[in-house]
Amino acid sequence: MEFGKIQNLDAVNLSLPPGPAFNARIWAGVEPTTRPTVFIGGPIWANKDYVGKLYPSNAKERDFLHYYTHQFNTIELNLTHYQIPTPGMIEKWKTEAAGSPDRTGFTYCPKFPQIISHERQLVATEALTEEFVNAVLSLEEFLGMSFLQLPPNFGPDKWPVLETFLKSLPDELDVAVEFRHPDWFSKATVWQQTLERLYLLRRHVVITDVAGRRDVLHMGLSSPILTLRFIANEGHPTDYSRADAWVQRLKTWFEKGLQTAYLFVHGGGDNDTAPELILYWIRELNKHCGLNLREPVLQPQVVQGSLF
Repeated sequence: MEFGKIQNLDAVNLSLPPGPAFNARIWAGVEPTTRPTVFIGGPIWANKDYVGKLYPSNAKERDFLHYYTHQFNTIELNLTHYQIPTPGMIEKWKTEAAGSPDRTGFTYCPKFPQIISHERQLVATEALTEEFVNAVLSLEEFLGMSFLQLPPNFGPDKWPVLETFLKSLPDELDVAVEFRHPDWFSKATVWQQTLERLYLLRRHVVITDVAGRRDVLHMGLSSPILTLRFIANEGHPTDYSRADAWVQRLKTWFEKGLQTAYLFVHGGGDNDTAPELILYWIRELNKHCGLNLREPVLQPQVVQGSLF
């Protein structure tokens, strides 16, 4: 089952919590910025539903990435969760990113392979980790934030394992950790300590906004860099009201000193509705936060029977 998936949205409080006290320490160490860097995109480019909407009507599957990089400026690269990319894949990704028209440049945000994070749970993974890190670092200027998604059974008692792993990674690799075990969040002192430890390690944290797991919407930061996974519900009206709340929170955070935001908008299900929702996010961010993000161009959909 999809993580955090829930059927009855009426039973859930979808509002944004205020965030932990540790965030004040982040704001105290930075200056407010009027020009934050914002990357926004989805979790997939290989979706045939995008043909004739996000991609040209004659687009071939082999060209989907090319068209994706001309519409958005980042992607949550889940493909690397299942395999370490080959040199050929890296070169193709770099070529497509180099052709992106976006002023800030296109960035890939790869997820650590599940054999490292889930199957071996960060233990005895030195060779695999080195192979993965070398591969993604070869993306050079097209590499953004890397995701380390911890498995659901990886709790606070395993912090020493996580700390050792994070310390083994090179400084030039930006890494955001996604926590899923409920015990990270059930006690405020545990989560406060976790944020402080990540702060000292100069590592980042993932915030996930998903209806069925409100604890992972912890609103904590360990740096002035946000990595957000926003999981929508396939076009439900709350997808947009939740986006509105996030835009206002981001406006406040930018004013406090948030420097960079990686925003990954999942449509839910097969992500068929993600392009429309990302376009909405971009328009609202530009309107309320004074940004100048380039809008994706969506082709109008022809509805059967609408011609006459």
